[in-house]
Amino acid sequence: MTAPTPTLSSIRDQLRVSEDFLARYNRPGPRYTSYPTAPVWNDAFGPADLEKVHAEADAARSPISLYMHLPFCESLCLFCACNVIIQKDHSVTPPYLDVLKKELAHVGGKISRSRQVVQFHWGGGTPTYLTPAQIEELFGATRDHFTFSPEAEIGIEVDPRVTSRAHLETLRKLGFNRLSMGIQDFEPLVQKTIHRIQPFELTRDLIVSARDLGFYSINVDLIYGLPYQTAESFAKTVDQILELTPDRIALFSYAHVPWLKKQQGSFAGHLPEGMTKFEIFRTGLLKFLEAGYLYIGMDHFAKPGDELATAQQNRTLHRNFQGYTTKAGADLYGMGITAISGIQNAYAQNHRDIPSWQSTVESRGIATMRGYHLSPDDRLRRAVISRLLCHTVIFKDEISKEFSIDFDSYFAPELQALQRAAHDGLVELFPDKISASWLGRIFIRNLAMHFDPYLEKQQLAAKPLFSKTL
Repeated sequence: MTAPTPTLSSIRDQLRVSEDFLARYNRPGPRYTSYPTAPVWNDAFGPADLEKVHAEADAARSPISLYMHLPFCESLCLFCACNVIIQKDHSVTPPYLDVLKKELAHVGGKISRSRQVVQFHWGGGTPTYLTPAQIEELFGATRDHFTFSPEAEIGIEVDPRVTSRAHLETLRKLGFNRLSMGIQDFEPLVQKTIHRIQPFELTRDLIVSARDLGFYSINVDLIYGLPYQTAESFAKTVDQILELTPDRIALFSYAHVPWLKKQQGSFAGHLPEGMTKFEIFRTGLLKFLEAGYLYIGMDHFAKPGDELATAQQNRTLHRNFQGYTTKAGADLYGMGITAISGIQNAYAQNHRDIPSWQSTVESRGIATMRGYHLSPDDRLRRAVISRLLCHTVIFKDEISKEFSIDFDSYFAPELQALQRAAHDGLVELFPDKISASWLGRIFIRNLAMHFDPYLEKQQLAAKPLFSKTL
């Protein structure tokens, strides 16, 4: 039986937390776009290992998800923790695309044309750094080597500051049907500080053009926790977002990782933290709920009837390196620098720099830098963590039957550790299931961390690996 939907009043009550509570739960932790997470992977896994995985996947005849990483941007957004290359001179693009097409041809040559691509995503960087002609050429090369499902989800990340009407027309003509665009915040002081000036009107006009051209799903990305943000200023941004009526909204926590991205050091002393940061998130959460959006979990919202919402209700929602997705069961093939693949029971990541990626593609066809084969225990824990993050509930009997275990016995230490979270109102522990509360859905990464034995080995207190969960 499905639990009754709580009222906004009861949700507000759950979201009243103390400083002590935040100090206890706002700590470094993975986003779990994979399990085990990338720091566990190793460089003993190379191209030959990935080739074997390709063969196993082809024998399984599973559907395909493709990801292409296009890393170039014209300017650096100071908050960004992605693998990007800042280059105003667009002459860097043709050589990169030449190598990408070689990798594409090699991977495509290992895959049966009977397997259909059900999801295709271009990420960055800024994919619309490419010209419309280059976009068309790369997409055509992909179609030369893969069979696309007529219902394929084909999406791209766009930056309204550099995306033209001609870009959108080309994308729509090729079959792209989803757009995801970064906004982060409309507050002028925040935009100036993070080096991303993006007026509301510019963003609005691009969304209007996309709607006119027939893109049926538009996602916008916001970030809370940026320098100089306040709950009051962010409320204004959310009101402007609601004017744009996107189909999906991602409200990401700013990942402050200056040990990885030195430019973030300039934010020191200006970041909202603790209760101030939580108030910013709570402001956005409640406004989106009041406007009728459904909270998918962690950092995603969707309109009722959106595929994400339907998949969560049907318990078919999935999570991979692109976040929440409706394409459960598809093998993900990543191409381009730093791209990650998740195929069957293995992960693989490409070299992060262009020279290493290029030379390996030239010699081997693929450019695997590191990877990982999941053990039986990994597969079990991956299923548990995925169901918690995607469905906010773990039914013990399902896991026990699928993996031939007794859930309570296998996870006795984890269930004991969850008692504190239950006492704090994050989770309810029933004889037959584990169910996250509304507050627990916000801190669901913390709940998932109880099932991750690698965290203790990674000694997070001694060396930072992850951003904080809030």
